[in-house]
Amino acid sequence: MRDAFADITGQDAAVALLRRALATGHVAHAYAFVGPAGSGRRTTALALARALVAPAGGRAAERVGRGAHPDVRLVAPTPPEDKPKGPLAVRIESIRELERLAALHPAEAPVKVFIVDEADRMTAATPQAFLKTLEEPPAHTVIILILAQLRALPATVLSRCQVLRFLPAIPEGSLALLPGGAGEARTQALGWLQDARARGGEAILKSGEAVGRDRDMAESVVETWWLWYRDLLCTRAGAGEDLTVFRHRAELLAERAAALSLEEIVEGLRACREAWQALQGHVSPRLTVEVLLSRLAPGTA
Repeated sequence: MRDAFADITGQDAAVALLRRALATGHVAHAYAFVGPAGSGRRTTALALARALVAPAGGRAAERVGRGAHPDVRLVAPTPPEDKPKGPLAVRIESIRELERLAALHPAEAPVKVFIVDEADRMTAATPQAFLKTLEEPPAHTVIILILAQLRALPATVLSRCQVLRFLPAIPEGSLALLPGGAGEARTQALGWLQDARARGGEAILKSGEAVGRDRDMAESVVETWWLWYRDLLCTRAGAGEDLTVFRHRAELLAERAAALSLEEIVEGLRACREAWQALQGHVSPRLTVEVLLSRLAPGTA
């Protein structure tokens, strides 16, 4: 049988957890796939659905990919019924239909899978309407919520789900393809790393002050530093420039990669990941950036 997750790259932790759950028969009744757009959340959700409803692959698995399998349903944001061009949202009506279908026996497979895409677009009243289904899930049902940030849904909903975090995608080694491109914000973020090492606490506090309460800015900064450390790891491993994101800084990457130990680079990646996870909750953006810089400053760029 072909590995359902063979085509998922860059999400080793999430994939390993799902493989283990499938192998042991301990698949959760509800998951929250949390991470930025383009990180493979929806692709992974469909892969899990195929593994559950069509473990042998074949035509049944192919039907999942086409959206034609009766035991796999995708719930997506829709406009109001009376306003076809109105704002898109996951509405109570869609959740009520999900609940109705979940109460039925699977049509073909051992289980039914419901994927709620862009769950962070639920209307204000929808999460409360969804609680009963999550608290008392129908038998043979798996629900997957896809969202960008944990704070987008109430804790009462998320506490009923097993949370899997997805890291930002790395697009084919080209900084220009990343959100924000190679613009001023990313250049500034890398400059903060240099200042933190050169001037210590003063520079760290100044960077934190610049971020303030801007969570989007903090996420962009942390993502930039994670990508930088990822490039340091690639450079130290002898990978070619075509595999690096900041290829336009190849000389500086080589210099910094030689100055840092492998353990320091891996620790930097770990620190960035933990900071990203903190930002998905309710931790202060300013505090997150300051703490992360304090961890990176001893051996950063």
